[in-house]
Amino acid sequence: MRFPQPVFDANANGGKDLGALPEWDLSDLYPGTDAPELERDLAWLEGECASFAADYQGKLSGLDAAGLLTAVQRYEQIDVIAGRIMSFAGLRYYQITTDSERAKFMADCQDKITNFTTPLVFYSLEFNRLADDHLAGLLAENADLARYKPVFDRMRAMKPHQLSDELEQFLHDQSTVGSAAWNRLFDETMAGLEFEVAGETLNLEATLNLLTEQDRATREAATHALAKVFGENLKTFARVHNTLAKEKEIEDRWRKMPTPQTGRHLSNHVEAEVVEALRNAVVAAYPRLSHRYYALKAKWLGLDKMQVWDRNAPLPLEDDTVVDWEAAKDTVMTAYAEFDPKMAEIAGPFFTDGWIDAAVKPGKAPGAFAHPTVTTVHPYVMLNYLGKPRDVMTLAHELGHGVHQVLAAEQGELLSSTPLTLAETASVFGEMLTFRKMLDGAKTQAERKVLLANKVEDMINTVVRQIAFYDFECKLHAARAEGELTPEDINALWMSVQAESLGPVFEFAEGYETFWSYIPHFVHSPFYVYAYAFGDGLVNALYAVYQEGDPNFRAKYFDMLRAGGSKHHKELLAPFGLDASDPKFWDKGLSMIEGFIDELEAMEG
Repeated sequence: MRFPQPVFDANANGGKDLGALPEWDLSDLYPGTDAPELERDLAWLEGECASFAADYQGKLSGLDAAGLLTAVQRYEQIDVIAGRIMSFAGLRYYQITTDSERAKFMADCQDKITNFTTPLVFYSLEFNRLADDHLAGLLAENADLARYKPVFDRMRAMKPHQLSDELEQFLHDQSTVGSAAWNRLFDETMAGLEFEVAGETLNLEATLNLLTEQDRATREAATHALAKVFGENLKTFARVHNTLAKEKEIEDRWRKMPTPQTGRHLSNHVEAEVVEALRNAVVAAYPRLSHRYYALKAKWLGLDKMQVWDRNAPLPLEDDTVVDWEAAKDTVMTAYAEFDPKMAEIAGPFFTDGWIDAAVKPGKAPGAFAHPTVTTVHPYVMLNYLGKPRDVMTLAHELGHGVHQVLAAEQGELLSSTPLTLAETASVFGEMLTFRKMLDGAKTQAERKVLLANKVEDMINTVVRQIAFYDFECKLHAARAEGELTPEDINALWMSVQAESLGPVFEFAEGYETFWSYIPHFVHSPFYVYAYAFGDGLVNALYAVYQEGDPNFRAKYFDMLRAGGSKHHKELLAPFGLDASDPKFWDKGLSMIEGFIDELEAMEG
């Protein structure tokens, strides 16, 4: 039981004069690190974990339906308190990852909770040993217990892969010095990196931001600065990746996982063939999507060949618009309210009650995320807001996650967590609503072109880039299973997917081969990245249903968000007439991106 790593939706953009930017108020979790409430919860957690084990270890099979329900509810409450403590410690840390006191506080909390929860390791193992017909009988007797069936199904999907009680306890105990420690090394190393660009010393976020500057020489200088520093630290990053991939391979082998991806698919409650259909549909569409779009962009930029620092360049006719915080808030809230006032109402407290931390600050974690904390509190959104129009989209995206997390919290702690494949649904949908609002408000053809081009780029980054990332991870884990990988080996794997996905118009400057090293997903959440492409394809198909004018769409949409993790993707999509296991489903989503590129090509006419 560990603080769930927030998954960073990396996005870096720039601007100034943004107005007052909100900061987190973490007191809804705990008033401070020395708060009596925190001490009380730590003491309760230690005692409750011990008494839970004393009451139930070796006895689950003898419980009646009411007794098992009580056990499940007690376990859920332990989850709430542990999650609350680690959310507080983790969010404080992400505000200033370079602060050694915050790092120590988080590590100490992690150690305590790992120790307290070690006696609980028996629970899922023993639960999975319950006979199928015995459990089915208990669920048939008690509707309150039956409500937890999706949780039990996910636990029991791991049944063929669980180890002995003793080995599971060992893995639990050593987790803080295993992957969690390597995660922390990666975070702290990345937060401490400094990049020299034009005589200025910048952190990672600010340097990545320069890749979206209008001035080409600035973009090139930023790329070289990134490559230089990544190169200097490459041995460390290669060691992190080698160790984590090997640790995963060892655990997967013991658990008899058929592939390195199987664990992620199981936790996502998605079938391997569905992910494979998505991956194949996207790879087959590279020429129709990224290759075609970047050829168009090269023409706009007046280039025969694009360099990697041109990929996220603004269009020549794009102005250096700075969107201040109030304008960003109004744009997103209006788009949400026009879809349904309820959506804006749920989003409101994020802006007024200290649920968003928006400013770029020294030591702050890069990128953006929405962390659900626990169902008895509320989510917190982190941004690095620098005022570009794309930052407005990031706000819309993370706020969508936040709305989803608020609605899903109604399910309670164990059922609220949405599988990663569906976790991007509300975020990408919120982004689409905001984009359509901005597109409808475009006053000129040039403004429309810029908005469309930016949306296509975001969709390519969400779909094409993330599937290329997924392919890179698949290759990395397969290669690591054969032996230790040198930094050069990893560089070569990275480049093998870049050329294929971006297309023939690109040239890859020396140093770009190291850019795998800064992507946090590979470290924090192996194989997570396909969830972005899954979410984008899903939302494009959903949005098509919305545009077709289904009168009950809003009610169905809110029901889907409220469901959290209580339903499989087949059940959630059925009311909309959609099925993600149908390969044609993915083509429907990809055709929306093609349509936008068609419109951009027609503007050239």
